[in-house]
Amino acid sequence: MVPVASLWLPILIAAVLVFIVSSIIHTVLAYHQNDYGPVPDEAAVRAGLRGVPAGDYVVPHAASKEERKSEAFQARMKEGPIAFMTVFPAGEFSMGATLVQWFVYCLLVGLFAAYVAGVALAPGADYLSVFQVAGTVAFAGYGLALAQNSIWFRRNWSSTLKSMFDALVYASLTAGTLGWLWPG
Repeated sequence: MVPVASLWLPILIAAVLVFIVSSIIHTVLAYHQNDYGPVPDEAAVRAGLRGVPAGDYVVPHAASKEERKSEAFQARMKEGPIAFMTVFPAGEFSMGATLVQWFVYCLLVGLFAAYVAGVALAPGADYLSVFQVAGTVAFAGYGLALAQNSIWFRRNWSSTLKSMFDALVYASLTAGTLGWLWPG
């Protein structure tokens, strides 16, 4: 067993690497550019949503199971559109807080990958063993939950699969760093 406290450096380095590579993926590479498409008559949609406070919404909305079973609600569902959406606050979109949260998330994924690898493997474990265990946990942390958005909320599968590919890259960086710096 390897105590997770002795793995703080590889956890930190892995988080930094994932942060840098994810920045390159989303600012330099173009394969996420078509993840979201335009709505028809954007001006009308924006005008219709103006004044809606920031938050998560569903349209049509039913306040209870009984209302969900009502004819009126079923008619609204049939008529459409059906939408799950997140409304951001108006104004400039500040990346600062989002990037800090992303880095903390990268640290947490690295921490869990290191913890599981540390419980499963001994000091001096070979690189491939560390890579396999840590990579599996890191991929679960970065990627598996993304499929729920396509399963339940009809998120475009191509966008989800591209993000899961990103997760595989991030998991490989995390696993590679832990394997490289695994205590002997």
